[in-house]
Amino acid sequence: MALQNRLETLVTVFGGSGFLGRHVVRALAKRGYRVRVAVRRPELAGHLQPMGRVGQIHAIQANLRYPQSVAAAVRDADAVINLVGILFERGQQRFNAVMAAGAETVARAAKSVAAPLVHVSALGADEESTSQYARAKAQGERLVLAAQDAAIIVRPSIIFGPEDDFFNRFAALARLSPALPLVGGGHTRMQPVFAGDVAEAIAKAVDGDLPRGATYELGGPDVRSFKELMAFVLATTQRRRLLIPIPFALMKLQAMALQVLPTPPITPDQVELLKRDNIVSEGAKRDGRTLEGIGVTPESIDVIVPTYLWRFRKTGQFNPHAA
Repeated sequence: MALQNRLETLVTVFGGSGFLGRHVVRALAKRGYRVRVAVRRPELAGHLQPMGRVGQIHAIQANLRYPQSVAAAVRDADAVINLVGILFERGQQRFNAVMAAGAETVARAAKSVAAPLVHVSALGADEESTSQYARAKAQGERLVLAAQDAAIIVRPSIIFGPEDDFFNRFAALARLSPALPLVGGGHTRMQPVFAGDVAEAIAKAVDGDLPRGATYELGGPDVRSFKELMAFVLATTQRRRLLIPIPFALMKLQAMALQVLPTPPITPDQVELLKRDNIVSEGAKRDGRTLEGIGVTPESIDVIVPTYLWRFRKTGQFNPHAA
């Protein structure tokens, strides 16, 4: 897509004010697209404005539970991106309502205006999973493709970046607790992927560089066990803490008690997710439906994560010695 066309192209981004959303909006604005950010609370999306020129990024109100607001958000759009997802359920925010029914609503609205759709799911999406989150993600994929078979599905692994909910969470826990839990013994393998790389893949899809109707699995350059990631957090934050293996059953009981907190550190459903590896499949590698396959060189956690976890050290960036 030529730059002149990009300047005339409007992209609607649902969930654009969140963690991944800000990276996606930045990547689109850098390319010259006009960006309409559809969120429940537009007044909280002001941090996106400096990412583009004056008037290039505009936030509007939309809620996936109200199809009329979704239809209004995609009006005149040339492309649509759906990033909306939740990590745990609260009140009316239910997995199926947001990530399955809500995803279908966005897909139908995009189809009605003939706008290509990029839908962000997750590695591990599986309708047979014991995790409600994974089942809802898989149902969302199925409903999206039923509504628009040319939609591009993006399945990232655990996403990291300055505002992430993984490394920051355990670094904060290590600051307060004498130990970190190794759920299920810490053997689950993960392939953390940088938010900026996921955003670049999504932007390339909007550019038209990726075949439509395909599913892409996005992981970083390193596959590490949960135990290795916890050790990495401790080494990066320069803290000495015990790493205690906790069986899945016991962790699930503890999570049941913790899930009543406003922002639970872990939920029973997340314990279920940790029972399966979260890595890119061999089939995706073979078919070139990975970051490397589309020409994006993924960043390593070793390069990015220390640039923001230093704030969890005892004396921040000024003390090179272990705490």
